Amino acid sequence: MRAISAADSVSLAIHRTREFLFKRFTWGTYLKLGLVAIVTEGLGSNFQSSSHNYHSSPHIGAPPYGPMVPPSFHLAPVQIAAIVAAVLLALILAGVVFYLVTRLRFAYFHCLIHNSTEIRPGWWIYRSQAARFFWLNLAVGFCFLLLVGLLAIPFGAGFWRLFQETQHGGPLDIGLLLSLVLPLIPILILLALSAMLADLILRDCMLPHIALDDATAGEAWSQVWTRIKAEKREFFVYALLRVALPIVATIGLFLLFMIPGLILAGALAAVEFGIHSTFADASGSSWLVGVLLQVFFGVLAFGFALLAGICLGGPVSTGIREYALIFYGGRYKELGDALYPASGNAV
Repeated sequence: MRAISAADSVSLAIHRTREFLFKRFTWGTYLKLGLVAIVTEGLGSNFQSSSHNYHSSPHIGAPPYGPMVPPSFHLAPVQIAAIVAAVLLALILAGVVFYLVTRLRFAYFHCLIHNSTEIRPGWWIYRSQAARFFWLNLAVGFCFLLLVGLLAIPFGAGFWRLFQETQHGGPLDIGLLLSLVLPLIPILILLALSAMLADLILRDCMLPHIALDDATAGEAWSQVWTRIKAEKREFFVYALLRVALPIVATIGLFLLFMIPGLILAGALAAVEFGIHSTFADASGSSWLVGVLLQVFFGVLAFGFALLAGICLGGPVSTGIREYALIFYGGRYKELGDALYPASGNAV
């Protein structure tokens, strides 16, 4: 498979997506693949989601110590232990979910490169590689959060002073607030770009080496960096398109289906309102019938929304992954050979 430019890879990705999802179309397979694509592309964004809450907090620069509650408020040791246990349980559950998503990402990678609709083979074939990739992502995510914390230290004292002044009823110091917030804006933009770049390198470039060559993290990064240095401009264009294409596709689908969606949502809302109005003063069995009808149509609305999300988001997520595979497959022989075997249609 020859190297294909970032722009030319778009049409090939659309073609492979159409062949993969619609050539042997059945609703069950389509919904299964669409759901897997959404989960692996939407929920599997490595470590970005773990740092989102830190970025969006209004006290980003505040240090993790000091009285954040009124002095008269005290927690009993049992309550502290329960909070710590709940946080640890949440972290464990989040880790388990992220591990399963990582396994599923490798399974879908196997489906796409071999044009197979079976999820199970890739789930087991790449078990050890997925575990290694999982720990790699955790390490990168931890380093990223550590970097965020270090960058926030210089702003900590200012935010803490601003917080104390507002807690004591003093006027908000607008000058101090602006002097703290304005320098943070370019820092947050750089952090967001760094997170997206790390995510692209990990998922689009390093994952194929780990999957197909059973490479270590160092070996995969060495291979990727060699290719990036050889084609800096092309990889830069690819990164721009890789970020822009999902946004453009989502906006296009939204505009295309906005009117039908509003009509359907309006119809279901009118039915819900009508049922609620009809049974507003009911009691006994009539009240129960009204509640059950509202629950039924609420579940129906949720089902329609979920179905629409899978039907529309599945092809977009699959197309983005196909785009990444085609672009990098032209620069990584083993991946290119898997996508377009020598006996098949060469690109």
